[in-house]
Amino acid sequence: MKLYTIETGLFKLDGGAMFGVVPKTLWSKLNQPDENNMISLAMRCLLIEDGNQLILIDNGIGNKQDEKFFSHYYLHGNDSLEKSLNKHGFSCDDITDMVLTHLHFDHCGGSIIKSSDQTKLEPAFKHANYWVGEEQWHEALSPNAREKASFLKDNILPIQQSGQLNFITEATEINPNVNFKFSYGHTNGMVHPIIKYKGYTVVYLADMIPTQAHIPLPYVMGYDVRPLDTMNEKKAMLNEAADNSYVLFFEHDPYGEACTVTVTDKGVKKQDDVRIADLK
Repeated sequence: MKLYTIETGLFKLDGGAMFGVVPKTLWSKLNQPDENNMISLAMRCLLIEDGNQLILIDNGIGNKQDEKFFSHYYLHGNDSLEKSLNKHGFSCDDITDMVLTHLHFDHCGGSIIKSSDQTKLEPAFKHANYWVGEEQWHEALSPNAREKASFLKDNILPIQQSGQLNFITEATEINPNVNFKFSYGHTNGMVHPIIKYKGYTVVYLADMIPTQAHIPLPYVMGYDVRPLDTMNEKKAMLNEAADNSYVLFFEHDPYGEACTVTVTDKGVKKQDDVRIADLK
């Protein structure tokens, strides 16, 4: 079994929205905003290779939306999903299982591409089973007003139309080394893959804790539908991670991909930076 970090590029979101009630005087020291108050964020995914199985977790923002859409998010950097897969000797056609933590556009936009003649939309991973939580799926089809702009039908419906949609539960076994937990603070039924790898436990946090700067409990995104639930979920996850030396993988951190945490007299804090490629 082998894990690969898959970088799909950088984008920008409003810094205030990313840090909620935390004052700018504090969060701006952790991620410097530009003149428009926007901060750079990664769209980092994880690839699991185990025998003939290739499991990709999330896939970034994609490239099929129009110029107006992308103008809001200031895509930058030299990475892309295809380039990162190719770097490790793979392509989209090799993916056997596509796990979507949730269906916000910056996590699942790469799921669907335009056909070669640009006339229709089709799955980017034509040989893969697509996996998503059932509650999240129904939430995306009938979204609440707070999340509506984050769920794009072009990212979602073609998965079902192609017959590749599968629902995931905590009992689902895609691979014997991968388990799943769900959270409900950021969005309804977000999936967190928990991977046993070379004696380590790697936890894919998705948007429960999007960056290392969000480790302190009050640092909760303004995008979350249930921020108090996020705080409780974070607290439980961070304490479990500290007690068991988990490696926490950050999807949106522009500076570091993973870390361990430890308990201090001021709460759970970052301990050591980790690179997935360095796990032996």
